[in-house]
Amino acid sequence: MPGMTRLPGPARTAFASLLLWAAMALPAFALDHTMTPIATPDQPDAIELGTGPLPGAEVPESWYRQYGSMFARNVTVATLTPFLPDPAKATGTAVIVAPGGGFRSLSMENEGWNVARALAERGVAAFVLKYRLNQTPAGLDDFADSMRQMFAGPPPRHRIDPMASIATLGPQLEDARAAFALVRSRAAEWGIDPDRVGMVGFSAGAMLTLATTLAGGDARPAFIGNIYGPLAPVQVPADAPPLFVALAADDGLFANSGFDLVENWRAAGRPVEFHLYEQGGHGFGMYPKETTSTGWFDAFTAWMRMHGLLERAAH
Repeated sequence: MPGMTRLPGPARTAFASLLLWAAMALPAFALDHTMTPIATPDQPDAIELGTGPLPGAEVPESWYRQYGSMFARNVTVATLTPFLPDPAKATGTAVIVAPGGGFRSLSMENEGWNVARALAERGVAAFVLKYRLNQTPAGLDDFADSMRQMFAGPPPRHRIDPMASIATLGPQLEDARAAFALVRSRAAEWGIDPDRVGMVGFSAGAMLTLATTLAGGDARPAFIGNIYGPLAPVQVPADAPPLFVALAADDGLFANSGFDLVENWRAAGRPVEFHLYEQGGHGFGMYPKETTSTGWFDAFTAWMRMHGLLERAAH
């Protein structure tokens, strides 16, 4: 993005290593971790965002199945897929959903489509953002090998400055901005209040959600959800939106570095709700599990209701 400063080498390396771990963090329950190639699923409702192909990309988009869920990788063209509620229950609130995957893959089913369907059932218009990704090896076996080699070491203990991360996420931030512009431009058509468009992200998607918020401008969400994303300290804007945070205490990535993001939001006098679940690991999303972390979605929508976001918008 124009005007962004480039991170120094050590900071780029630290940020990249953390993202790699985010991509490989395993859900803490018994699911098949084997990567199996699949055909690109039909996505008839996906809308291209017009942000162009990923600069310098040579490897085309492909899909695979893992943990019983579908993932995309090497995404070079960003799309937004609407999941609209029954008009009889529509609230006028909208949420852009940003799946995770360490910016090397996207958990499109567990952290995307399934979340969007559940939101639509609650009367919320949901939009799954398939944002552009860093390039990975073309062959799935080579991709899996590269991830296993990376995952063989201990997890990085770096604490990444979220403001610094903005400088690394140019294409992804451009995609998020385009998603907000599209939703707000078609708000009347989709029955949405343009002032009630929020964003929820998972892991790397939570990083993107926070970066979108801190970058400011027209794309700033009206409210945000950070689901097992980083909680490093930030300079909170005076008009920061309400923040919902959910994390498991046994998350190997982000549970051992403090909760500064939450404390910073509180210190700034901005609304924040924080759920720390005893168990759940990283990447639980919408997977059915025998842990209380499965309650995050009901907690999130209850929080939305408390803020009046599940009441019909006045026309």
